[in-house]
Amino acid sequence: MTTAAATDLTTGTWNLDAAHSEVSFVVRHAGISRVRGNFTDFDATLTVGDSLADSAVEATIQVASVSTKDANRDAHLKGEDFFDAENFPVMSFRSLRAEGGDEFTLIGEMTIKGVTKEVELEAEFGGQTVDPFGMTRAGFSATTTISRKEFGITWNAALEAGGMLVSDKVKIEIDAAFVLPAAE
Repeated sequence: MTTAAATDLTTGTWNLDAAHSEVSFVVRHAGISRVRGNFTDFDATLTVGDSLADSAVEATIQVASVSTKDANRDAHLKGEDFFDAENFPVMSFRSLRAEGGDEFTLIGEMTIKGVTKEVELEAEFGGQTVDPFGMTRAGFSATTTISRKEFGITWNAALEAGGMLVSDKVKIEIDAAFVLPAAE
């Protein structure tokens, strides 16, 4: 397997390999446990320039694809109390800049429920390789924690013992594999 530093990534426009990628989240529930979920319908494009500063990523997530392995909870998340998927069907991210090397900070604009905020993702370049089918692939992982209230997602319920049912902080975890289209 051949790997390269993120700064040596092959230039060009890379397409997301969704079958080998995941967008997930973790939120504290009732102050005592964590609930995990993911989105099953998402896309991204990575444009690699001559340097990290000349590179960019844009991503979209179909909100209605949220899955927490509980149909009732998923329906609530898709509804007006949370994502309001009918009126805001897409979440998006557009990078503004990156700072660092193989482990770097990706700064960009995240839009959820019509609200756009600048966020920082702590990212790691997994490497670049040519697979057995001749496809050039690259992998990245990234995490960030956001305040859902900052994006207009404020629904909650008070607990009898104090505290709230759903935490404000949501950890987002991304594993992304990209494929460089073959030159024709």
